[in-house]
Amino acid sequence: MTSHQTTQTMKPATAAKKLGVYLEATPAEFQEGVVSRSELNALQADPPEWLQELRRTGPHPRPVVAAKLGVSIAGLARGGVTDALTTEQIDALKRDQPEWLQKERATQAEVRKESARIKEKQEQKAKDAAQGDRR
Repeated sequence: MTSHQTTQTMKPATAAKKLGVYLEATPAEFQEGVVSRSELNALQADPPEWLQELRRTGPHPRPVVAAKLGVSIAGLARGGVTDALTTEQIDALKRDQPEWLQKERATQAEVRKESARIKEKQEQKAKDAAQGDRR
């Protein structure tokens, strides 16, 4: 009996998300087709010029913008940023440091600090429990 392996495909929006690019800025043939898993792997391994340029200059999707600015996606929304931004626009925000960005970065720092504290506490609890099992 021969097994037929079906090719796994995804919508362009999913592929763009996995590639970290803004779908509307991709070439029309990318937006209109479907992307197979092997095509996605090829794009990741050896990105064509259009993909390299998009990653370099944007426009970037909100998750990428948030990461580059060091804030959450919700923080972007609170700051009034709802659209994709270019690398130039992101650099300008970093340079200008508007009040909302300073506030959101501080909030993110607190969130990271609290997450680290909780993780440390959980690790200590697990360590204590493991020592208790040995007694």
